[in-house]
Amino acid sequence: MEKTKDKVTFGGNPVTLLGKPIEKGDDAPDFKVLDNGLNPKKLSDYQGKIKILSVFPSVDTSVCSTQNKRFNQEAANLDDNMVILAISNDLPFALNRFCEAEGIDQVVTLSDHKDVEFGTKYGFLIEELRLLARGVVVIDQNNKVQYVEYVPEIGQEPDYEAALKAAQSLVK
Repeated sequence: MEKTKDKVTFGGNPVTLLGKPIEKGDDAPDFKVLDNGLNPKKLSDYQGKIKILSVFPSVDTSVCSTQNKRFNQEAANLDDNMVILAISNDLPFALNRFCEAEGIDQVVTLSDHKDVEFGTKYGFLIEELRLLARGVVVIDQNNKVQYVEYVPEIGQEPDYEAALKAAQSLVK
């Protein structure tokens, strides 16, 4: 499996990302994750939609909580043909608890904990922690990657405006 080092830090220390980093122009690989009810979900379940993948380590940290709240707010203003998929390695139970406590109802929270298939196919899995790095991927209606951000320091927020602008530019 491919490894990327020194691209991302956690607390200032470099971490190793497993899998091939996804890039703009790539075909978006399908992946299987679990929803909050332990049901399998795949990227292909959202075929024909513009997909914003909001990737984060854990809802139990302040930056991840902020990221999910911000995308939840932004989702209310998005085109009906767009969906925000919030993906972490949190257990589905933790994601469900977080969504209920914080009123997260506009984004779809998904867990990559079981198979880490998303993390390895998109190059977000942190080898040392088995968590996902922070970032955003925008995928168009034809499953082409149109925008990618691997946040260089996991403790920082992603560039919401750039990701949303990239997604909105795909609306026909």
